[in-house]
Amino acid sequence: MKIAIGSDHGGYELKTYLTSYFDKHEIDYDDFGTHSTDSVDYPDYGKKVAEAVLAKPYDFGIVICGTGIGISIAANKVKGIRAALVYNQETARLAKQHNHANVIALGGRTTTQEMAVKIVEAFMESTYEPRHQKRLDKINKIEEEYDV
Repeated sequence: MKIAIGSDHGGYELKTYLTSYFDKHEIDYDDFGTHSTDSVDYPDYGKKVAEAVLAKPYDFGIVICGTGIGISIAANKVKGIRAALVYNQETARLAKQHNHANVIALGGRTTTQEMAVKIVEAFMESTYEPRHQKRLDKINKIEEEYDV
């Protein structure tokens, strides 16, 4: 398992907590920034993580901004990315099972450290249920139609 992770300044502290958790549990990851609480633009980091996930060898990505909203929108602009803003274990599981999400978004100001770990664990333990493929095919068709 290898994870691509990135955040803006609003998600920096939560990202740092998660990467420490990954180090402690020997979970492989690459940190795509930012590396401080200095103000930066979340689209830059959403794009970096999204492109890394598509290029492989990452199993999925994690993007974090203050609320998770902006950075998830940015990540979703990269064709082939299905970024889901999740806020508990159930939404993390369903994002993987039903939507085959390949990026999860968290809010650095809205998600506790403990919940973030539970969310990541739930996402990693879940698997995609192919019975939902028809809907994903429709999403892919929208991407092609609008060249998103």
